[in-house]
Amino acid sequence: MTINVCIAGATGWVGADLSRAIHAAADLHLSAAVARRAAGKQLGAVLHIPELDLVVSRTARDALQAPCDVFVEFSVPQAAKNHALEALAAGAHVVIGTSGLTDEDYADIAQAALKAGRGVLAAGNFALTAVLLQKFATIAARFIPQWEVIDYAGAAKTDAPSGTARELAFRLGQVRHPETTVPIEQTVGPRESRGARLGGCQVHSLRLPGYVASVEAIFGLPDMQLSLRHDAGTSAQPYVDGTLLAIRNVSAIKGLKRGLDTVMAF
Repeated sequence: MTINVCIAGATGWVGADLSRAIHAAADLHLSAAVARRAAGKQLGAVLHIPELDLVVSRTARDALQAPCDVFVEFSVPQAAKNHALEALAAGAHVVIGTSGLTDEDYADIAQAALKAGRGVLAAGNFALTAVLLQKFATIAARFIPQWEVIDYAGAAKTDAPSGTARELAFRLGQVRHPETTVPIEQTVGPRESRGARLGGCQVHSLRLPGYVASVEAIFGLPDMQLSLRHDAGTSAQPYVDGTLLAIRNVSAIKGLKRGLDTVMAF
């Protein structure tokens, strides 16, 4: 059975390559697309695919007038939650790749998904190495009681921490909260220098030229240290492959699942 897919952010860095991949897939059909700057234009003309005859919508609500089995969110943090809620209300399953959503946002989306009887698969990062980092880090947290997270990205990235770092902190917090030798409240000097507390652990965000996107979980024991790190390149292809896997599996979910590994066999 062919899966009808709508993409929000269809002309963006990941969205453009994802649109091309869906168009080329035999079991997927790109039924609608959302992109504010390209609204009203032919998506095929924007992406240089002459045979792709699809007019880009300005809003998710407009796009959802077309048949949609799975709504894929790759737009901006400010719109992502509302897009997901609108898609669920329209009867679609949802895949979320946009970063910047909070745990509270996900709680609201989870409630809406259960009410609609639909599935939502959200991942701060769909790249396989990022998925494995999260999996390995949750294993490490069972045995090592102290850790912190460092989030690296380019100078122009506006959201902090990144979706990858947020998701990692959330997943680690589901295992347990890390111990601290000196409580953050007893810091001598500005407490902000110790990072933001997410999922019970400290997360530090660097925003500097020269970085693309990386996240590192550092675990410490006396005389021992374990560092787990994911580094992204400049291609969107790793995210495309993971998102296609999510699209093909999200219909088996009821409610919200966080992390691509929840639909992978380990």
